[in-house]
Amino acid sequence: MLFLRCRYSVLLLSTIALQAHFCSTFYLPGVIPTSYKEGDRVQLYVNRVTPSSSTNDPHLRSILSYDYYDPDFHFCQPEGGPKTQDESLGSVLFGDRIYSSPFELFMHKNQVCKKLCSSIFDQESAIFVNNIIYQSYDMNWIIDGLPAGQEEMDEITNTTFYSPGFALGDATADEPRLNNHFDITIDYHTVEENAHRVVGVLVEPSSRAETGSNGGCEEEVPPMVLSEHGQTQVIWTYSVYWRPSDTVFATRWDKYLHVSDPRIHWFSLITSAISVVVLTMIISSILLRALRRDFARYNRLNQFELEDISGAGTITEDGIQEDSGWKLVHGDAFRTPSHPLLLSVFLGNGAQLFVMTGVTIIFALFGLVSPASRGMLTTIMVIFYALFGFIGGYVSARVYKHFGGESWKQNIAYTPLLIPGIVFSTFFMLNLFLWAKRSSGAVPFTTMLVVVGIWFVVSVPLSFAGSWVGLKQQIIQPPVRTNQIPRQIPPAVGYLRPIPSVFLAGLLPFGSIFVELYLITNSIWSSKVYFMFGFLFLCYGLMVMTCAAVTILMVYFLLCSENYNWHWRAFFSAGAVAGYVFLNALLYWFTTLNLSGLAGNVLYLGYSALISFLFFILTGTIGFFASWAFVQTIYASIKID
Repeated sequence: MLFLRCRYSVLLLSTIALQAHFCSTFYLPGVIPTSYKEGDRVQLYVNRVTPSSSTNDPHLRSILSYDYYDPDFHFCQPEGGPKTQDESLGSVLFGDRIYSSPFELFMHKNQVCKKLCSSIFDQESAIFVNNIIYQSYDMNWIIDGLPAGQEEMDEITNTTFYSPGFALGDATADEPRLNNHFDITIDYHTVEENAHRVVGVLVEPSSRAETGSNGGCEEEVPPMVLSEHGQTQVIWTYSVYWRPSDTVFATRWDKYLHVSDPRIHWFSLITSAISVVVLTMIISSILLRALRRDFARYNRLNQFELEDISGAGTITEDGIQEDSGWKLVHGDAFRTPSHPLLLSVFLGNGAQLFVMTGVTIIFALFGLVSPASRGMLTTIMVIFYALFGFIGGYVSARVYKHFGGESWKQNIAYTPLLIPGIVFSTFFMLNLFLWAKRSSGAVPFTTMLVVVGIWFVVSVPLSFAGSWVGLKQQIIQPPVRTNQIPRQIPPAVGYLRPIPSVFLAGLLPFGSIFVELYLITNSIWSSKVYFMFGFLFLCYGLMVMTCAAVTILMVYFLLCSENYNWHWRAFFSAGAVAGYVFLNALLYWFTTLNLSGLAGNVLYLGYSALISFLFFILTGTIGFFASWAFVQTIYASIKID
């Protein structure tokens, strides 16, 4: 029977994964198509300069991004100075800084070796630029909403794709070479006569110390090397080539959304998913079998009306005491845990995170988050978290009322302020390092005020309203009475001790997400586009299921050992996933990153710790509520005098 269940589960899982694959390749274009007539100007916008890994060195040497018009770059500026472009909240939070540029592109008009401007690099600027060339930084341009990139070949699948961004310079030679000439190739699709749409942008940069003898850019010339001992004049040039394409506007992003090897991704995900599901079913089967046996024994023994003549107070059947195992602690299982106020605040914020994460993934799964809308995913997350403040306040108040807490004013205040306050304070402190390094990733002070405004104008009032509604509800009654005098808890042995049990419980849920976690981590720090939301939805569901199953099993063993302090143990057991998430971040730090300087290392470890803390609140909440429902169910299913 168990084999058949596993077999059907594998088939069901494969079906879900196949549907997730189709969902991961669907998205809305995100912008209204713009049709250009021949000779119409096509705007080229510039974005931040970001670190990346090179083909010769897979290590990422920095995580700091810089403003395109940082004075040390000496890039050409448009007349009247660059103008900022409207950006979403999420785009600004992730460090995008989009400006106008002096490049002049006209639909269907090729241009060859057009001079943009000339600039002088002093010694300080040359040292700065040469250093980030060694760190493999990329330039990022945007044309008609598409990122300019380079065409690359996937050696495993033998397919070509467009990789967003292109190198600022070349550090493979003895001296770093600055790319100061750009061959821009723009793919366009003709929808009707004299109506063309941009469907692809490629840039091939090159380093040229001078133009050719005939003023062109075809001849071989020495590369541009910035002198660190004096001034260097740099002439910036570019060429534009228009290339017809059969790609339609609706699928123009397909060339950018590339997975290095989808078969490995599929194999890793399905293998881990099947393993997790099978282990979860085995755990559930063992637990259900044990519970059925316990229910049968307890209810059968309660039917006997025997008197204890000796006064020992025990009745045995088959050598087993009537009150043993988890039934023995029925009078203490619902005793108020230590620090109920803090636990209720954690649970309220965890419920808020849980709903926000689920709804955001569903939005992205159905293609409502387009890669063309930069920062849209982050913006949606911020808005949803603020709107779901009502859920956080409601859950926190109801749990605190169930615990019998009396400091309800503190509960109402701490729920929307404590966890968000910790996150915002940490984010602000890390932002100081970005400000000190002149990084474009530094969130402007005005944007900070906008985030604080959303927090206090939207989230806090909704949380107060949810708390008020929650406190007005009927208290959640336990199925059994709580004894006035608490039982003595026997000492824990083996894996039931706090630290071993917590780390054992967190391992299985982490196994369900580690593949996708690596891809997301690599996407964030390498400034790449993540789009596999079908896989993410599947991993999120597996994580929820495994957190619930493993925590329930741990709580069952804890109660059987006559330890009724299950509340915090359940929260920490599921929340231990965060420990593995941080260890995974440390592994990525040692194997993939090669950061120099204090700021980069502090920023990476700080943001990783912040993400792990949010994981702790989220998964701990999942484990607690699953265990709470389990404890309520088992004690309501037996007869207790």
